[in-house]
Amino acid sequence: MLGQHISSLKFILEIFGASLLGGVIGSIAGVGGGVVIVPVLILFMGLPILDAIGASIVSVIATSSGAGSVYVRDRITNIRIAMFLEIATALGAIIGAAVLAPLLPGNVLAILFGLVLLTSLIPIFKKFGEELPVGVVDDKMAAFLRLNSSYYDKRMGREVEYQVTGIPAASGWMFAAGIISGLLGIGAGVLKVLAHEIAMKVPSKVSTATSNFMIGVTAAAAAGVYLHRGLVLPYVVVPVSCGVLLGAFFGTKLMEKMSNNLIRQVFAVVLLAIGIQMLLRGFGLL
Repeated sequence: MLGQHISSLKFILEIFGASLLGGVIGSIAGVGGGVVIVPVLILFMGLPILDAIGASIVSVIATSSGAGSVYVRDRITNIRIAMFLEIATALGAIIGAAVLAPLLPGNVLAILFGLVLLTSLIPIFKKFGEELPVGVVDDKMAAFLRLNSSYYDKRMGREVEYQVTGIPAASGWMFAAGIISGLLGIGAGVLKVLAHEIAMKVPSKVSTATSNFMIGVTAAAAAGVYLHRGLVLPYVVVPVSCGVLLGAFFGTKLMEKMSNNLIRQVFAVVLLAIGIQMLLRGFGLL
């Protein structure tokens, strides 16, 4: 009996440690922590993929609450962008969780997860070395919605003004991000960061902060579906959520002192490592 208690405590502490790391990385890269937590729960803790997704999608709400509130306070988050695009994201999340997830087996979800991460690297690599976007002009919709803004960059020691473009393309990205969130439980921060940076051409810090703000709303739209299906396990969700929330607190402190380019590099390394792991898992090679 004592051995079982020790084993259970070790299991919980391992999940907490992985979630702490996921919270730090997720808050820095704007991806919600699910890109770390889901593979760890599957590959190292032996949980079925749907149980791992159920725990992760609840933890994403914790990441958003922890990191998102700090970024809003420091006026890095663009709330106008978040609120406008969240409509498409939430709709996609409900469709992904309620309609598509029950139809796809675990190995297909793992392969899909890996492909999403790896293909996302292509536009990120192209932007290596870029600190701030240049030559961006508001498109008509962005100007009408007054989406351009500014934030104080602590590392650069000055106010940074930025413009916004590509709203129609970004809306399409966000709908896809919602579907991926509902399917994979990752908050879809991957696609949200790409939509902000690639389609809308906003600075990486604004992209990270706005994505962290949005992922909680997206996850909440899908979490109810997983809860109803009995895939939110308390003994997993509690240490995951606590670890992610604490990690997100530390991650926000680090992010504000980092350069936009370094944030982009952290994002790329995480996606590469975990994308490969999940593809191997999906094809039965790991």
